[in-house]
Amino acid sequence: MTDLYAVIGNPIAQSKSPLLHTAFARQFGHDLRYDAILAAPDAFRETVQAFVAAGGRGMNVTAPFKLEAAELADTLTDRARAAGAVNTLTFGPEGILGDNTDGVGLVGDIQDRLGFSLVDRRVLVIGAGGAARGILLPLLLARPASVLVVNRTAARAQALAEAMAHAGPIQAGPLEAAGGWEYDVVIHATSAGLNEGEAPAVDYRVADDGLAYDLAYGADTPFMRQARDRGAAQVADGLGMLVGQAAESYRVWRGVLPDVRPVLEQLALV
Repeated sequence: MTDLYAVIGNPIAQSKSPLLHTAFARQFGHDLRYDAILAAPDAFRETVQAFVAAGGRGMNVTAPFKLEAAELADTLTDRARAAGAVNTLTFGPEGILGDNTDGVGLVGDIQDRLGFSLVDRRVLVIGAGGAARGILLPLLLARPASVLVVNRTAARAQALAEAMAHAGPIQAGPLEAAGGWEYDVVIHATSAGLNEGEAPAVDYRVADDGLAYDLAYGADTPFMRQARDRGAAQVADGLGMLVGQAAESYRVWRGVLPDVRPVLEQLALV
């Protein structure tokens, strides 16, 4: 019997998740189908419930539903609870399990594929929504020297920093808190990267050997162009992170971790 999985979001047509999970399934000879599902902004819960009723076993969750997915889950993993956001749902007889594999995918992509150690680095994270929540715990566990989270709504960034303070050196503030200072790593985690012409209104500089990373993928984003102008020697979009988080989701669902290298080669990332 073919097992059913999907990714849910809005928009969703651009998603590469079906390609990734189909490639992973081929590695193990697993019989599964993986679809992309568009949900109306006010119909996330109903769309998930319909998928479960049709026999769905698991779902990846992308913008703008990661916070709603955390509320929907009956049980959260430790990393999902720390993030307060969910990108991986597993449906079983005991209910819905919510997990978050985004941070694992990000840290793995930065350190393994890009060869950029996060240890003792000064990190700036722009944004404090679901995407930022998902990456902060693994990011802090990579032992950077400092992490500063800035957001248009400073209180949101501050609440996030307080929730993560146990994991490492993290501070937060409004966009102006970036202060034009120099950072080794700048991570863009807002939806502005999806919209042409909308670079974040944040004053920062990137160290000579620094990295700028946009969680959005599939194009030379406004943030990536801005970061080059601010001195970034290395710029990356989030496609490698997408592959990494997808592989971890596959492990959660199927109990085996796919080899990401053939997929990265297929996407011309290595």
